[in-house]
Amino acid sequence: MVIGVILYFLCVTALLAWLLLPPVRSLASTRVLQALAWSRSASQRWARAGTRGALQAQAPLRSAGSDAWAWLRASRGSLVLALAVLLLLPALALSLRAWWRLDGFDHTASRAVDERVAALLQGEQLVPPPPLPPELFSTREVETVRPLLRTASRQWELLDADFQRRLLLLFKLLKDKQGYDAVLLEGYRSPQRQEALARLGPAVTQAGAYESYHQFGLAADVAFLRDGRLVISERDPWAMRGYELYGELAASLGLSWGGNWRGLADLGHVELRRPGALQARNGNDASAAPQR
Repeated sequence: MVIGVILYFLCVTALLAWLLLPPVRSLASTRVLQALAWSRSASQRWARAGTRGALQAQAPLRSAGSDAWAWLRASRGSLVLALAVLLLLPALALSLRAWWRLDGFDHTASRAVDERVAALLQGEQLVPPPPLPPELFSTREVETVRPLLRTASRQWELLDADFQRRLLLLFKLLKDKQGYDAVLLEGYRSPQRQEALARLGPAVTQAGAYESYHQFGLAADVAFLRDGRLVISERDPWAMRGYELYGELAASLGLSWGGNWRGLADLGHVELRRPGALQARNGNDASAAPQR
């Protein structure tokens, strides 16, 4: 990889110098002409010496040298195009690298956990809340914001044990300190469901199967409960404030908040990034449960 990058850099540098610096172009042309002249002179000397084999060996070389020089002179446009391709493709890749940010993509370093929160994580054993009525997740308002939510999994037992503990503590802190009742909209997500959501377009998700921490029980989507109804809309000032507090508390627990993503921000999303989890792909078995 490193050698390829170095060779690429050298090629680009040489092309730029040849195209943009007249002294370099002149020097290169002089050296090529000198090489061709030396080749012709050597061929003549060998011919006069009667070295038939040498003459035969030099004839193709002389012909190739002449052909190469003629090609260089006739292919300036092609060289310019090649240079453009060499430069534009890496530039395009670099510019797009941070443009799309897939949910669950390993793009930041792990955050330090607050010492007091760390003590809480080692202390009280929290239990998942009782399931809410299914009709709560199938209203027209909810379906507009979160397509296919009625079929989402809200089974806490399918979440990674460490992530589950952090998420439960996050819910407790939101309730005790801020008065927000958090609700799990979706936890573990099968690869088939991930692909179905991806087909709905980038406004829903930009991640395909096994490109999201949902497939490994390390991510969750959350909303708030107010007056017996789910409040998901970011246009609601109360909900927006709740998402901000949710993101701050998530960071203190070592979780990554989707509201910090560049591109498609997901205010209700949190995940526990675990190095190598996305690459493991659960053995590519679409029916496998997430790793605990």
